[in-house]
Amino acid sequence: MDSLSLIKCPIEAEFEEFKILFDAAFFSASPNALLGSVLEHIRQKRGKMMRPMLVLLVARLWGAVMPATLHAAVSLELLHTASLVHDDVVDESTERRGQRSVCAIFDNKVAVLAGDYLLATALMEVKRTGNLDIVDTVSSLGRDLAEGELLQLSNVNDAHLSEAAYYDVIRKKTAALFSACTKAAALSVEADSGRVDFARSLGERIGICFQIKDDIFDYYENPGIGKPTGNDMLEGKLTLPVLYALNSTQDAAALELALKVKAGKATTDEIARLVQFTKEHGGIEYAVASMHRYRDEALAQLAGLADTDVRRALEAYVAYVVDRDK
Repeated sequence: MDSLSLIKCPIEAEFEEFKILFDAAFFSASPNALLGSVLEHIRQKRGKMMRPMLVLLVARLWGAVMPATLHAAVSLELLHTASLVHDDVVDESTERRGQRSVCAIFDNKVAVLAGDYLLATALMEVKRTGNLDIVDTVSSLGRDLAEGELLQLSNVNDAHLSEAAYYDVIRKKTAALFSACTKAAALSVEADSGRVDFARSLGERIGICFQIKDDIFDYYENPGIGKPTGNDMLEGKLTLPVLYALNSTQDAAALELALKVKAGKATTDEIARLVQFTKEHGGIEYAVASMHRYRDEALAQLAGLADTDVRRALEAYVAYVVDRDK
């Protein structure tokens, strides 16, 4: 059995219920042809739905998947989708998951408004959970995602090359999304406060792994990922691999290049040189080791649970996040 099948196995029926609810919310009746075109474009490449799977699996740890679980999963996936549409506007990205972004096909105005529509739909959906703690979790996530983007933008203008600042950003963005998924899942089955905190910390560790893996991808050419090598640097972002290489070597020429990247003044050739410098000075290995540390912490959490098909599916989920090739 492949890893995705192992992950889905304990929640196959629930995942089908989720997809029906998600499509109903995503394509809620609207006479607006432009909006329909945008939503259809997004649907063509919407990914594997890894985050909703995580919601369903964590809920299954401590009970049956409830209607509140399903509506929370739909809300979180809608909010995630809205954030991607908005992020592409902020980053001026022309691609998303191997296809042209919404802002590239339509324009920034349409992309912002479509993202707002999805965000509003997410809030309508979370109301259906009937659980104010879940509503608070999803609302707080929306704030965290926006704050994370603003923090990332402010870091571009900061001359310091700080790993701490890097982790601050990914905790507010990717890790916050995963921890909201796991926390909402626990809340949806009325888990006690200890289990809610357990779920939140598990999600945070998985989210950090996910983002570090994405950042490693940026140092290798892979069209399947949907972004070219060095794309983060083109946007003025310095991620964990290059931060380690720069801070461990204090190479003056490389530091000068890094500051040009942050200022948005580096050429593609200069970015390629900084990517190569990172590879030659242990940046990839350091990032992989850091990712494995968070993976091991997540697996240690799961090891304390009873040996069930749900626990094994979550262990497979953690492994998939770390071992995926796109």
